[in-house]
Amino acid sequence: MASLQSPGAGLGAKAPDFDLPGTDGGRHNLPSSRGPNGLLVMFICNHCPYVKAVRERIVRDCRELAGRGVGSIAIMSNDPGDYPEDSFENMKKVAAKFRYPFPYVFDETQDVARAYGAVCTPDFFGYNAALDLHYRGRLDASGRELALHAPRELFDAMVQIAGTGRGPDRQTPSIGCSIKWKRN
Repeated sequence: MASLQSPGAGLGAKAPDFDLPGTDGGRHNLPSSRGPNGLLVMFICNHCPYVKAVRERIVRDCRELAGRGVGSIAIMSNDPGDYPEDSFENMKKVAAKFRYPFPYVFDETQDVARAYGAVCTPDFFGYNAALDLHYRGRLDASGRELALHAPRELFDAMVQIAGTGRGPDRQTPSIGCSIKWKRN
């Protein structure tokens, strides 16, 4: 299993729009996902041990961020042909089991992952109210194993972005499994 680190670049870039089907039966796009104080876009999947290690923390943080006016959305861009655990039906099961408080959407063409420059799962993109990128870092120090008492880097960054419109100067890139691109 290949591990990659997000490049942590592109701060200031505008959030690319999308229109993707969700596990809730609806369609979701940039305007429907954002909150009045910002938006967290996450690239996750079902099978990745890095995502599994922090899934409950993602849910906790997104619930708390919603109360601060920050919307969240999770995008699954892996090829379920090669990774059946990431199928849309399994996405529905995972979203229900972990009670995702955000839309969990399927990027079947992988165009959205390419537009964002996502490289791994999890990969986090934190936007301010104007949808300018101000965070491209990790959730916390957890990798494949949960890091107990780790500072809440993503959460703290998004609270700062919601309050000031700007992210922290220091950001540590996310690490995780590579996006599973379709073979041509």
